[in-house]
Amino acid sequence: MTSPKTVLVVGGAGYIGSHMVWLLGRKGVDVVTLDNLSSGHRDAVLHGEFVHGDIADRQILDKVFRKYKFDAVMHFASFIQVGESMQDPAKYYQNNVVNTLNLLNAMCAHGVDKFIFSSTAAIFGEPEYSPIDESHPKRPINPYGWSKLMVEQALADYDRAYGLKSVCLRYFNAAGAHPDGLLGERHEPETHLIPLVLQAASGRRPHISVFGRDYDTPDGTCIRDYIHILDLAEAHWLALQYLQSGGESSAFNLGNGNGYSVESVIQTARRVTGETIPVQEGRRRLGDPARLVANASKIKQELGWQPAYFNLDTIVEHAWQWEYSHNPRFAKAS
Repeated sequence: MTSPKTVLVVGGAGYIGSHMVWLLGRKGVDVVTLDNLSSGHRDAVLHGEFVHGDIADRQILDKVFRKYKFDAVMHFASFIQVGESMQDPAKYYQNNVVNTLNLLNAMCAHGVDKFIFSSTAAIFGEPEYSPIDESHPKRPINPYGWSKLMVEQALADYDRAYGLKSVCLRYFNAAGAHPDGLLGERHEPETHLIPLVLQAASGRRPHISVFGRDYDTPDGTCIRDYIHILDLAEAHWLALQYLQSGGESSAFNLGNGNGYSVESVIQTARRVTGETIPVQEGRRRLGDPARLVANASKIKQELGWQPAYFNLDTIVEHAWQWEYSHNPRFAKAS
């Protein structure tokens, strides 16, 4: 497959985007990162050039597109908190939909016709079956999921009308950190299970909450599909090469295909860290399905993607290495 030479990464200072920028650098690609740093970190951009700006700002977009000749654009600049989207849907529709359309319109105006979009398993809503493949009905149950599905629909329409080719990658649960400790997860507030468990292990949190032990699963806790952050980045790289080689617009589900329960994540974290992790029991949360597991056979068959870090112990070890190195408690001890 053909590789791109120059790529714009919006949201490249965030958790997933920063790992993507690093990988693109390893592949020899020239990268320009555009990020407003509302949740990203400037020091996480380890390759290429950085532009402080927002995709809502058409003037900045036009300036960037005039200055560089991009082969493709990668989008990691969405808001991602499901609970917040329920409380403040306007924030999610404005940024995730309206601002993304602003970016797509700038691409069309400047003749850039390849787009990689970070979508989500939230577009499927309550699963009718598991593992979930691409043909599963799409019925989001929150504004976050709807905002992503709306962009997927817009991309299909932009392809038909303007020839803008796209790949939508529907993540299940991104997890882990760079194996060499270069990058990791720094969300504020943190909402993802593995870093929350590890913050409880490191003492940054008093406990980890388990919301329900009465699900129809072997140990009663919810089962989720965790995909290592570098495996996620590699899937984006393959999608870029696919479009660069003339591929048609498509969508792929991204996960390991292995489900791990909340309890198994906690037990794995205890084993990896050697720390006692206090647990607080809580009630079920509204809208938490018992199982969310991806069927990723399509991307494996069509793009040749294979996860390299599919073992939960490895994912937790890499995340713990990041948490350990960034916790003042351990820095003082060493």
